[in-house]
Amino acid sequence: MNDKIPYGGDYNPEQWPQEVWDDDHRLFTRAGIDTLTVGVFSWSLTQPAEDTYDFTVLDRVVDRAAAEGRRICLATGTAALPPWLAKKYPEVNRTDFEGRRHRYGQRHNFCPSSPAYRRLATAMAGRLAERYADHPALLAWHVNNEYGGACYCDLCAHAFRGWLRERHGTLDALNDAWWTTFWSHRYTDWAEIEPPSALTEHWRGPDHTAFQGVTLDYQRFMTDALLGCFTAEKEAIRVHDPDTPVTTNLMGLYRPLDYHRWAPHLDFASWDSYPPLDAPPTRAALGHDLMRGLKDGAPFWLMEQTPSTTACRDVNPLRRPGELRLATWQAIAHGADATLYFQMRASRGACEKYHGAVIGHAGRDDTRVFREVAAVGAELADFGAVSLGARTPARTALLFDWDSWWALEISDGPSRLVRYPDVVHAYYRAAREAGADVDVVPVTTDLTRYDVVLAPVLHLIGDDLADRLETLARRGGTVLATFLTARCDVHDRAFLTDVPGPLAPLLGIRVDEWDARPRDVVQPVDLGGFRTTARLVFEIVQPRGAEPVGTYGADFYAGTPAVTRHTVGAGEAWYVATALDQPGVDHVVRRVLARHDLIGPYADHAAVETATRVAPDGTRLLFLLNHAPETAPLTAHATATDLLTGKHVDQGAPLVLDPLGVAVLRLSG
Repeated sequence: MNDKIPYGGDYNPEQWPQEVWDDDHRLFTRAGIDTLTVGVFSWSLTQPAEDTYDFTVLDRVVDRAAAEGRRICLATGTAALPPWLAKKYPEVNRTDFEGRRHRYGQRHNFCPSSPAYRRLATAMAGRLAERYADHPALLAWHVNNEYGGACYCDLCAHAFRGWLRERHGTLDALNDAWWTTFWSHRYTDWAEIEPPSALTEHWRGPDHTAFQGVTLDYQRFMTDALLGCFTAEKEAIRVHDPDTPVTTNLMGLYRPLDYHRWAPHLDFASWDSYPPLDAPPTRAALGHDLMRGLKDGAPFWLMEQTPSTTACRDVNPLRRPGELRLATWQAIAHGADATLYFQMRASRGACEKYHGAVIGHAGRDDTRVFREVAAVGAELADFGAVSLGARTPARTALLFDWDSWWALEISDGPSRLVRYPDVVHAYYRAAREAGADVDVVPVTTDLTRYDVVLAPVLHLIGDDLADRLETLARRGGTVLATFLTARCDVHDRAFLTDVPGPLAPLLGIRVDEWDARPRDVVQPVDLGGFRTTARLVFEIVQPRGAEPVGTYGADFYAGTPAVTRHTVGAGEAWYVATALDQPGVDHVVRRVLARHDLIGPYADHAAVETATRVAPDGTRLLFLLNHAPETAPLTAHATATDLLTGKHVDQGAPLVLDPLGVAVLRLSG
């Protein structure tokens, strides 16, 4: 059991001589570093040939961590192939979207359907578990690293056909799901099916496909293929270690992989947070809440963040003084039970040598970055274990759906300018800035504990979701859906009914037409006296029981509904038929939240973020984060104690947050 939030990060001592290790651990102690992720890219070191394993260096790394009183998150090292493996078994190298078989290089360079890769990666995981399962420093297992990418080789084609047989059962069912009577595509043998690529169904890249159903299924298949690699390694670990938790580091809003399919197989969720530094703070918060939602609200680990700058973008801004501390506490506020960095010491060579690090190339402890890392380490040591295991008591849910993301962005209509994460973020941001705690959850989630459900651009809909949303509304809750929601079934086939498909009765509307325009075409919208604008898609709504609460102000549909509200039992269902600008989204979402008394006490302070966690012993924590470079003068809404300063504050008393300041309030009563 941890007595504090684990603090540390990725450590690659195999790159350095022994005297550097000595210096590293001295500096780790000064910075309060207690947890190290090791072995992430060690495969070529620990297995220099197929029949040779050498754990000499890794033994020294792990034993040294234990001797220093640190814990380790031990990686299996299987994210990057050793050169000998790629040379001996060429089929492990991926074939790309253009049909080119790659030669050795980079990382994420393995075919997930390769028997050679599966056999050797699983053997490595098993060897590591056999050797280190009982090591006193072991805290968690870290399988692979940032799974991603895709392969289109013959091995994947064969595996895809098997996956399709299991999913669809018969060719008749598959032909119906993919609507293959279009363009003479009806398949009469499973062997006729090819992966959708630039050589088959696609043109102008992965988002332009003649058959959305084929491409959608390949996205699902590749998610499962890579997941199979993870579960195979986890099973190999479990042979020797039945108890130590196993995870892999995810990447937040990462389009290629449906993390909801991975969630049941993770002992805890962990992720690497690298938001653009010019993005609003709610962008990182959305990633945190999505990761927390993977395990039904259980805490996650922030497995990586940069202490200063990244090295993977064209331009890599530096975190300003105070931003690292603020980002760390933001992660904890949203459910992180560990906060780690990439990287502990800067690599001397290769593509990440300029990536931010706790310790730079010169190994100094008097840099601004090191001092900030050390200050956060000291603060976390004082903070202790109070937030470990704490959960978020959200009454607002936002439905996040990878199938809808894929389907929307491979669709040939109405607009390729609509990007799923941008619309989702707009509604998440509106709710969070209004002070509501938000669970970001899959469409399969039990909705009975929520009062408000936000369903932006939920393009595909299936199973019983429409019934569950109606049940929520009838008992008094509120559902909010947007344009391009409920357009197609789970196979991406249009419903043979009025838009928005199964949600039309709940929403009380009918949509016969939609107007998509370039980004520079802006339409005025009147939300009952609040004037805003919209763009991209303008659905023309026919009320069928719903009442207009906002209308278009231009074109031939001027005066028709842009936003509607439908009374359903004791509750309501709202529909936003266009891409409102952020003030418009804010206005609508606050009206919905206000109905359930979910507007937070600091909602009028635009730069102040709030988040609530409730510890296992019932302690209620309110996190206040000031994202502005100016002081935020607040009034305490309740009697509380700030756990970071020890100061007591009474309800109604002044409460001042410093620029980029943080308060963690333990609420009384």
